[in-house]
Amino acid sequence: MARRYGGKYSPDGSGREAAGAASGNPPPGPFRNRRVSRISVRARLMFLLPLPLLFAGLGAIQRGSAPEMLGELGGFAGLMLSAWLLNEGLRAEEAYDARAVARPPAIPRKLFAAVLAGASVALVGVASLGQPLLGALAFGIVAGAAHVLAFGLDPMRKKGLEGVDEFATDRVARAIDKAEELVRQTTDASKRVGDRRLEGRIERLCDQAREVFRVVERDPRDLSRARTFLSVYLLGLRDATVKFAELWSRSRDETARQAYEALLGDLEQSFATQRTHLLEDDRSSLDIEIEVLRDRLKQDGLVAR
Repeated sequence: MARRYGGKYSPDGSGREAAGAASGNPPPGPFRNRRVSRISVRARLMFLLPLPLLFAGLGAIQRGSAPEMLGELGGFAGLMLSAWLLNEGLRAEEAYDARAVARPPAIPRKLFAAVLAGASVALVGVASLGQPLLGALAFGIVAGAAHVLAFGLDPMRKKGLEGVDEFATDRVARAIDKAEELVRQTTDASKRVGDRRLEGRIERLCDQAREVFRVVERDPRDLSRARTFLSVYLLGLRDATVKFAELWSRSRDETARQAYEALLGDLEQSFATQRTHLLEDDRSSLDIEIEVLRDRLKQDGLVAR
């Protein structure tokens, strides 16, 4: 009979099964709550299109033509920065689309990318090709407009729920933004450890946190009950992961690793059992669990007292 392989070096080894057994719940699927990253090939190609300007600018240096050099290298730098802004804007738009309650990006990166692309084309036309100013501006406007038609504009409106006042929507959006930032910092710190099994456990913990994010977005009334638990849980996980990554990179201290894995196990079990209380009105059980988590995090040597 075929059976699942698991061992010391398996990314989905003992941690996942142990967490499910301890909580009494089946372990979550490895791709649950993972957003599919929409990679735009056209946006990536925008990094390749300015390369001829780089070679032309290097040739202008050899010829000793300062205006051509400034125009072509300046256009190359502007178009590369435009491509970077475009890709960052697409990532921000993807995160905006994935959430039920969200604010528009603070910086309209796609719009700035279109303006910068048009200005770079105009600069190349004037400084390198010797076009009249009006003609170069016309080409720049056409380039900027084509950029907008190809990739669109940034989200400009707040996205909330019908029947929910704007103040509540803003509170939810701000709280989820802070929580998502803690999740991002935690996953970044876990990558510095260099252990795929631990990294997988941390990713699953963050996925469980995102489940609560989505529930709070659907019903902002859950924010007051979820805010404290999420802040204690995510702050403790982030601080412990950062501290452990620093210790492990310096000393490979097995005692610190055991303490960190014990903390992960406690957090896995605690969050799995209390996730139901967050979605219900069992406030007393939630308050007790919060106090237990606080005491556990203070007692652990990986977390500052």
